[in-house]
This record gives sequence, structure tokens and C-alpha cells, in this order.
Amino acid sequence: MDMSKREIAATAARLVVEEGLEYGPAKRRALREMGLPNRTSLPNNDEVEVEVRDYIQLFCADTQPKELHALRMLALEWMERMSAFRPHIGGAVWHGTATRLSDIYVQLFCDDSKSAEIALIDHHVDYQPRTVTGFHGEQVEALSVHASSLALGEDIGVHLLVYDLDDLRGALKPDAQGRTPRGDVTALRRLIEKDSG
Repeated sequence: MDMSKREIAATAARLVVEEGLEYGPAKRRALREMGLPNRTSLPNNDEVEVEVRDYIQLFCADTQPKELHALRMLALEWMERMSAFRPHIGGAVWHGTATRLSDIYVQLFCDDSKSAEIALIDHHVDYQPRTVTGFHGEQVEALSVHASSLALGEDIGVHLLVYDLDDLRGALKPDAQGRTPRGDVTALRRLIEKDSG
């Protein structure tokens, strides 16, 4: 990675950790903050993630593990609530780079795309339907809720991304680094136990 890309990645990482921005918006804002043209070549998400991990090690090592644990517990609660829809956790909460400013992204794999929405209505959960970028860069329907985290003392955004059941097979293919890009309830429980042990 060349020097300017590394600087962009480091600036984006600061914005991800300190302001809770997603990687894409953080990279674009890093360009603006650094006074670089919009067409400047950007680092990829893996390069930004390396810088996020470094930033957390340097500046948040004492607080981030507790915050990550609280987010994983909240994610587990929502995954158990939505267990009928084969929930999988992804993103920063799964990969271990989440802080109290991070949102939780849970992918649901449904036989019928409206069934998850009906389940929320049946449980009197206030949600906001929106469209977000999915794991292949495509637009995906999401049901977004504000969930209270007692451990963090604040509301956290939980986004339930609705996929077809057929998408589950492709969802578990290893990413560019050979990691499992998301995990089910059992895998998340194992992570939580490992963190606590």
C-alpha cells in the first residue's frame, strides 16, 4: 500500500472508531479532510480494517474489549429473538473491531421476505425499513431498530438485513483473508465465551 493510501486508511480508521462511520463514508470523508481530489485511489476495506485494529490497540485498548462484549451480547439477544430466520452476525461486531459507536448488522435468511417484518410487528417492535449495501455490494432491505444496551447505557442501532434463504450458501464463503465473514448463534456464543475466558 502506497503512502497516501495508508494515510487515507489511517484517517478513515480514526473516523470509524471515533465517530462510528462505516468504511465507505469514512474513506470519502478522509479524502475531504486531507484535501485530496475525489478521484484519488482509495484503500480497500481490508486495508482500512488493519488501520482500525491498530487505532484500537493504540487508543482504545482499555475500553474496546468491554464495549465489544456488550455489543456481542446485544447481537446475541437479537439473533435469539429472530432465530426463526437463520440469523448470522457480520461486520465489526463479528470481526472484533466494534466500539460503542458501531451498529450491529444481523443478516436474516428468510423463506418469505416479509416474514421478518411481520415478526417485528407481532412483537410490537418499532423499526425503520431502509435499504443498505449487502455483503456482495448489492442493495438489501433492512429493518433497523434502536435497541437499548444496559451495559453501555445507550441505544445501539441494530440492522436486520433481509436475504432470501438461497443466499445462505454464498454467505458463508471465506472472505479475501480466508476468514469466515459471518457466524450463526452458536459461533457468536463461542466468540463470547472465548472473550470472557
